[in-house]
Amino acid sequence: MTDTPASADLDAERFQTVRVDLGSRSYDIVIGRGLLQEAGARIAAAKPGARLAVITDETVAKLHLEAFSKGLSEAGLDHVVLKVPAGEASKRFELFERLCDDVLAARLERGDAIVALGGGVVGDLAGFVAASVRRGMSFIQVPTTLLAQVDSSVGGKTGINSRHGKNLIGAFHQPDLVLADTAILDTLPLRDFRAGYAEVAKYGLLGDEPFFIWLEDNWQAVFAGGPERDEAVARSCQAKADVVAEDEHEAGRRALLNLGHTFGHSLESAVSYETERLVHGEGVSIGMMLAHEFSQRLDLIGQDTVDRIEAHLSAVGLPIRISDIPGQMPPADTLMDIIAQDKKVSRGSLTFILTRGIGQSFVEKGVDPATVCDFLTEKLTR
Repeated sequence: MTDTPASADLDAERFQTVRVDLGSRSYDIVIGRGLLQEAGARIAAAKPGARLAVITDETVAKLHLEAFSKGLSEAGLDHVVLKVPAGEASKRFELFERLCDDVLAARLERGDAIVALGGGVVGDLAGFVAASVRRGMSFIQVPTTLLAQVDSSVGGKTGINSRHGKNLIGAFHQPDLVLADTAILDTLPLRDFRAGYAEVAKYGLLGDEPFFIWLEDNWQAVFAGGPERDEAVARSCQAKADVVAEDEHEAGRRALLNLGHTFGHSLESAVSYETERLVHGEGVSIGMMLAHEFSQRLDLIGQDTVDRIEAHLSAVGLPIRISDIPGQMPPADTLMDIIAQDKKVSRGSLTFILTRGIGQSFVEKGVDPATVCDFLTEKLTR
């Protein structure tokens, strides 16, 4: 499908496009309402003649699979559908192995494509399948949650969890195309939308104070689904695209995108990824508060900065303290054992994303474990 100038102009009016600049592996993130109905035509244009394996979860399948599959068929795309249970527990070896076998049984070739229709769990799992089967297949992301649209669908991180921690097994494998239909987010439960919003706020906190100020003024419109939602998704994707283009494999600056994640991942692992207690974005929200409070402990920022961030995340309805997690939490030394397995640990040295103010995050290596443990011990009692 080749756009005429008129159709390209119309497309630009309806959708925003963010380019992830990776040379010959560059790709577009297309953002806007109504993309699901056009997904078949766009995928056919990107991968003419390809056969597809659509990986989705049971919840998303009930809501969106029929329309998506119809669009693929109308575009002449032969495809198989592979379903997994919804939830973080699907990111495990057994399901990864099953999906790889199912793709091979369907006789998909290296030039064919894996399509992830779902949230971050589906995207991480499907992407790892795409990176692994036949030593690398094409990969297309159709993210259906806010968190996936602004974070996990962009940048090529794929993987599954281990009993030692989250996302410890995987590969960098960039998609060929990302289609982010913001109208799909209308069907998200409020809790899931809030969880995704934590990642949106993260982009302002780590490197763009004007964006954080914009969010303070416009977050209600983002939730309501107006043009502000598309703007928030586009600005978040652009922020991530800029970092990924500079540091694809997280050798340096890309680590900033993990603001709040070292603490957050440890909390997720501590509750055994039980989503009734904590979902990823909630862990990120608490983790970002902990990162800023720890920065204050180190005299990098003042209480006024901590209070401002707490006020915003609380207004949105996100949890901000470890005590907001239902049920009993393990002691600080258990959390430290989990943190010691974090991907950002280098030669046994702890690395944290700290901050000198809103929009002024930085990577700090060689953080003293005893200081972190004392800090967590205090926070566990609040």
